Amino acid sequence: MTHAAQPLAIVVFSESGMEVARKLRDALPQASIHGFERRVSACDETFADAGAHLRRLFADGTGIVGVCAAGILVRALAPCVADKWREPPVLAVAQDGSVAVPLLGGHHGANRLARTISQVLNGAAGVTTAGDVRFDIALDEPPQGWHVANPTAAKDVVGRMLAGEPVALRVEAGDAAWLTGCGASFAADAPAAILVTDKALAGDDATLVMHPPVLAVGIGCNRDTGAEEVIELVETTLADAGLAQGAVACLASVDAKMDEPALHAAAAHFGVPVRFFTADALNAFADRLTEKSEHAFAAVGCYGVAEGAALAVAGADAALAVAKTKSVNATCAVARAAATLDPARVGQARGSLTVVGVGPGSAAWRSPDATQAIRRADAVVGYKRYLNLVADLIEGKPQHVSGMTREEVRVTKALDLAAEGRDVALVCSGDPGIYALASLTMEMLDKAEHRPDWKRIAVRIVPGITAAQGAASLAGAPMGHDFCLISLSDLLTPWETIEARLKAAALGDFIVALYNPVSRRRRSQIERARDILLTGRPGTTPVVIARNVGREDQSVQVITLAELTPDHADMLSMVTIGNSTTRTFDLAGRTWVYSPRGYAKKLSFLKD
Repeated sequence: MTHAAQPLAIVVFSESGMEVARKLRDALPQASIHGFERRVSACDETFADAGAHLRRLFADGTGIVGVCAAGILVRALAPCVADKWREPPVLAVAQDGSVAVPLLGGHHGANRLARTISQVLNGAAGVTTAGDVRFDIALDEPPQGWHVANPTAAKDVVGRMLAGEPVALRVEAGDAAWLTGCGASFAADAPAAILVTDKALAGDDATLVMHPPVLAVGIGCNRDTGAEEVIELVETTLADAGLAQGAVACLASVDAKMDEPALHAAAAHFGVPVRFFTADALNAFADRLTEKSEHAFAAVGCYGVAEGAALAVAGADAALAVAKTKSVNATCAVARAAATLDPARVGQARGSLTVVGVGPGSAAWRSPDATQAIRRADAVVGYKRYLNLVADLIEGKPQHVSGMTREEVRVTKALDLAAEGRDVALVCSGDPGIYALASLTMEMLDKAEHRPDWKRIAVRIVPGITAAQGAASLAGAPMGHDFCLISLSDLLTPWETIEARLKAAALGDFIVALYNPVSRRRRSQIERARDILLTGRPGTTPVVIARNVGREDQSVQVITLAELTPDHADMLSMVTIGNSTTRTFDLAGRTWVYSPRGYAKKLSFLKD
């Protein structure tokens, strides 16, 4: 079965396919565009050898949507086709979007993906699987959350249905409306059957066993309990009760355990989400617990975590299928819902904050990881100028904007949204850890004893190309040896401290990249920086001034240190000052700058 989180590669071989590819990337979770490097620009990843790239994606289990002729995919992947139960979905989509044809992976979501693509592109789905065509269902690919215990039996059962032979439908748990509404006629009794149950039954060739998502597993545990203990407890609890793991819709616990690694590891192991509830929400089920625990109340504020959380997910009409069981450090209980469960509608997910560096501005200089982090986010926070750099990625998403010098407002908003269970992207230009918001985020989390909800979120930092790197690449290699980065802004750092660092850089003969070199209010600092650095290197030292790095109107100028004045730079400029060995030379009508590493000592032809 295809899960929403499965990565998808939209493979494009020419610019004519990019319009369709972009529409699909915007609509499909975890999708990225892979383009043939000689013909496609502005994609997430490029490749030179199409066959090798397609085979690598296939071997990694990545779904493939080729905006190309079906024959390209068939010829490239033919040597890889072996096990239809393990292959990822592979589809060919016409360049005009008129048709989406599933080629492989019908058992892993290709048919459903073809229908989704056809809806996005207003085209047609070229599904050829007999059961899908006749009944608009795939018994070996049930709806999200359902699992098939014995998928090999699907072929025989579907064959009987297509032949008009009677097939029985027995529903012991959950809601099987997707089956009863498919247009097929089911008999009260027949040699072949579809059994919908939450019991751990293997089935046989004539009995297709399906597990609906009706079980909620509540878990309580001590702090830092090992994931292995929690997983083993859940598996043992289900097995002893004769319940199927495939019928588990989600795990659940109290929100005080939202940052417990064992719970998230267990959820990943069982392939289900984990939802969290406040202690007050769990106390609403106190009268239905098999026992009230004063220890649990003293620890987290409710009388029972495992049973309470299981019942909270399963709903008012639910009953405990398994009362609380215990291991050394954990408890587990199972509730059975009257109908199939949608975990997204109950409790709260653990929120996440990704502090994303998008580089200087060009999409070509933005990492695929940064692009995917922004695409996955359901809320975006940032300074308007930076959000404009990724306007194509955030269209339609909630955007929370604050002005320059309002950094603490942006971080606070991002943390608040994440604490509500949102997946938040906090967008920074350049690299988030270099004069950007990763440091402030860490500091606010470090000191947030008054905000335990902030402490529970998942945090990740995604690096980006910073302005110093971008500026250096435009000029050659001015930072080819030891260098330092210094901001001349004294809004947050006293000038005395900045001056001391400049003196140390001059003494150590460091290459120096100056951030925030000049503003309308600050014009003298760059002159003072120049004079300090002149005490340790000659006035002929090359200086690179790059403005609007990575953007359409970028410019690069090379001057000497002695020539440097405030008129050469502004807040959109990066000033890179070489050391005593930095050199310039002319090539192809322009001046290049580099700082030798010392290879001349090794290679004779480099010696002057």
